[in-house]
This record gives sequence, structure tokens and C-alpha cells, in this order.
Amino acid sequence: MMEHPGYRLPPKTAIGYVHLQVSDMERTLGFYVGMLGFRQVHRKEKTVWLSPTGDAPGCILLTEVPGAIPKPPHTTGLYHVAIRFPHRRALGQVFRRLVDRGWRFQGFSDHGVSEAIYLADPDGNGLELYRDRPREQWPREGDQIAMVTRPLDVRSLLVEGEEVASEGQIHPETDIGHVHLQVADLAGAEDFYHRRLGLEVTQRSYPGALFFAAGGYHHHVGTNIWAGRGAPPPPSHATGLRYFTLRLPDAAALTTLEAQLRATGTAYLGERQTLLLRDPSGNAVAVTAQDAPDVVEALFLQLSHAG
Repeated sequence: MMEHPGYRLPPKTAIGYVHLQVSDMERTLGFYVGMLGFRQVHRKEKTVWLSPTGDAPGCILLTEVPGAIPKPPHTTGLYHVAIRFPHRRALGQVFRRLVDRGWRFQGFSDHGVSEAIYLADPDGNGLELYRDRPREQWPREGDQIAMVTRPLDVRSLLVEGEEVASEGQIHPETDIGHVHLQVADLAGAEDFYHRRLGLEVTQRSYPGALFFAAGGYHHHVGTNIWAGRGAPPPPSHATGLRYFTLRLPDAAALTTLEAQLRATGTAYLGERQTLLLRDPSGNAVAVTAQDAPDVVEALFLQLSHAG
């Protein structure tokens, strides 16, 4: 079978959900539900699904891991999960709530394509809260996105948040816009996410980082080597990212991707319209054409037990 060098994922590809490992579920829910405003969709034993409305499908899956340790520095894995708000007022509303309750922030940036707030959950899992600008306003250099890092107008965002009655909720159209990963090697990341998985490289000019997306988005997956070239994966019982999912628009798109993976000699596990892979740095990603979280988890456990 021949590789298709021009293969790309469909434009309607998007992040489905992220699965995070945490050390204390009640403390974690106090943040995601009590502070950010997500709602519980379903709870079973050590696992909780969250969504903006309390209805399925969820966009954040939390699992409490007994004896979990903090993700060690200088390892691969999660850099941040990016929670995307539909407009500036919705972002400002949650920002205002976090400020009023004294949550600690790590940074504020205007990236040209978006306005972003950086913080961490109680386990130190990195989070970005952001809203996109209209695509026609995104800065570009030739055929590439040209994201920048400039100071965010924090004052006006706070003012905008004051004008909305929040009642402890998060906007119902909030979703996961992208996932940013720490990797051991950018060349390996490009080979995996671009050549094998079929995402476009959207920006190469950011120091120590590469960004990938489908459909002309600025990025669905970010990668960086800021933890150090050759960084090892974290222990399996560390807090952080268990895996994330890419949602394809239909089963035909998944069949085409599976053919591409076979042609490029890419290892994967597959079952019921779901494919599970690991990138060269050990980050797990599931690509699916349906909402089948039980299948994803079963494949992940199978992959983990295989070493």
C-alpha cells in the first residue's frame, strides 16, 4: 500500500475531549465545577465526565489515580489544555469570577489570533482559557499563521466580565479548542502529526515549537521542546494528560486515515470507528468518528499493558 504524501485530515476535524489524571477528585471538582462552571454529566467510581451544560457529550474526563504524583519537570506530556470560549464576554465572565475568588494566574497573552489567560488546576495541569478573533483578523506570514505573544488588555477583559451576570456558570458553547503538548523532538512530532496523521503545519516560526491543525484553524495541536530535547515521558501514575481525542466528521474519513497509517507503517490499535496511537514522545491520541469513550479507554488500557 502506497503512502499518500498529500493526505490531510478533513476540515471539520476538531478536538473531542481530554482525559486528565488527577490526585483528588473532590478538590478537582471544586475547581472545574465550582470555579470554572462546568457541570457533571456522569460519575462512576473514580471517573467524572464534565461538559458546559451537564449534557453529553463531555469535553473533559477526569480520573482519580490512587497514589498519583505530580508530573515531574523536564518530562513530555501535557503543557496545557485550551478551553475555548465562543466570544470575549464569555471569557471575561469566567476571568472575573476567578479574580474575585483569588485564583492564581500564570500569564496573560494576546496572540493575534486569540486572547488567552494561563493558569493551572489544583494538580498543576496547565490550562489556557481563550477566545478566538475572527479568522480574517489573524496575522499571517505567507501561507502560515503568525501567532505572537503580546500583553493582553486585562483591564478591558475584566470590565467585560463585570457586565455579565455569571451565576457560577460557563457558556454552553465552551469547548476544547486545542491541546498543547511537551515533546522530546520537533522533527518526530512533525513526522507524526503532519506526515502520518495528516494535520497541516500552521506555524514554524515560534521558537522551540510547532503547531498543527485541520481546516485552516490556527492550531488543534501545539508541540514544544521547552522541557528539554530528549525529555522522557512522565510515570504512568503522574497527574496530567492520559490522552486526548480528535473527532472526525464521519466513518469514511476514519477509514481513509487508517489506510494512511498502514501505508506509513504507523502502529495503532483500532476498534469500532476508533483508532488509538502514541506519538514518538509517548503522548496518546485517539481519533474517532463517534462518541465511544468506553472503546477509547479500553484501547488505551490495552496499549498501556502492551508497554
